[in-house]
Amino acid sequence: MFKKKVTIQPNSVSTTDLGRIEDGVLTTAQILQKVKELEIKSKKITTHLFTGEYHSAFKGKGMSFREVREYYAGDDVRFIDWNVSARFSHPFTKVFEEERELTVYLLVDVSASNMFGTVQNRKKDLITEIGAVLAFSAINNNDKVGAIFFSDKIEKYIAPKKGRKHALYIVRELLTAEPVGRTTKIEEAIRFFNKISGRRSIAFLMSDFVDAVYENDLKVIGGRHDVIGLRIYDKMDMQLPDAGLLQIEDLETGKKQWIDSSDKMVQYNYQRAFLKQSELSKNYFRKAGADLLHIRTDEDYVKVLQKFFIKRS
Repeated sequence: MFKKKVTIQPNSVSTTDLGRIEDGVLTTAQILQKVKELEIKSKKITTHLFTGEYHSAFKGKGMSFREVREYYAGDDVRFIDWNVSARFSHPFTKVFEEERELTVYLLVDVSASNMFGTVQNRKKDLITEIGAVLAFSAINNNDKVGAIFFSDKIEKYIAPKKGRKHALYIVRELLTAEPVGRTTKIEEAIRFFNKISGRRSIAFLMSDFVDAVYENDLKVIGGRHDVIGLRIYDKMDMQLPDAGLLQIEDLETGKKQWIDSSDKMVQYNYQRAFLKQSELSKNYFRKAGADLLHIRTDEDYVKVLQKFFIKRS
């Protein structure tokens, strides 16, 4: 499937470069402003919607002993501390708390195909916003968060840490990522994550998942970690507009092809290819014991994430 830039033949409609958003170079002031806007929006979402859902969806490593207190009717008798109880001639029970600290990784596809978008956002814009929300959700729950940016190679690695400043650093990198590679190799990101993650972690893998050579590697991390795929796609990834003759360019390889977007068979085959890729991705994640969410660029991703968190609680 082509990872699209669309140029429309002038005599078919008056618009050219349909759905392509030109990449401007952000100034330092603009970057800081966008980071601040994302922080405000992310905090609002995490405070009002994800406070309980995120915490409940991802469990801690286990239970640790906190203290001993007097036994009350209804307490679990299995946790009575018999030594303390004998000393004071009164029943005392052990109190445990969840070992909450988790490590969250954002595996972010920054390849050229994510620069595409025709409705409200480019795929890159949505990935950036979702990444910011997940980063602040982790930080607000006192979890560590790190990031791996990848194309056909590992573009950047940010080690997991806690704190607002660290979350803001990740958001800034999400906004300003300029990859060296243009194509996608999801397996490279998965292998790198598997190598650097020493203990069980939560991994959010964000991509359009056009690359289809990652099944075995996904199985490896699916058995060791809590993996959630976020497949970000555009409306036009799924369905061609009825706009006559179009030139389709693969943003990653530069390959171009002319198609008649008004031809019913062309439209059918195009949609069929998208659905086939969707089914392939779904099967990969299912076999790996991992979750996969599908989010369109004009869709309310907050509702999708919230529904997912609640389902896991």
